Amino acid sequence: MSDSIKEFNDYRAKMNDVILSKDNLVIKRLFNLDTNTYAAGALEVKTKEMLGLVASMVLRCDDCIKYHLGKCHEQGVTTEEVYEIFAVANIVGGTIVIPHTRRGAEHWEALLQG
Repeated sequence: MSDSIKEFNDYRAKMNDVILSKDNLVIKRLFNLDTNTYAAGALEVKTKEMLGLVASMVLRCDDCIKYHLGKCHEQGVTTEEVYEIFAVANIVGGTIVIPHTRRGAEHWEALLQG
């Protein structure tokens, strides 16, 4: 695993632990809802993660893009599929999404390198 991916995952886990340790009911419910949203249902987990990636790109959230790229990688999404996801996000979100596509492409390459 590349240093940048490990650093991102470690920081995310650490800060999630800090946030959840404060025992705020609303935040705990929000985190639970997020987890359950991406569970298998009428749509496969892979499909939900791809949808999450498109939404994250259109909303221009680099942390969310990295998170969903990691989940897509775990779900066996191919590079060809990732670039089609990037294309949809850029059509929906416009050219302002291009910088996020660059960073997303960089993160995807790091995931592929392991």
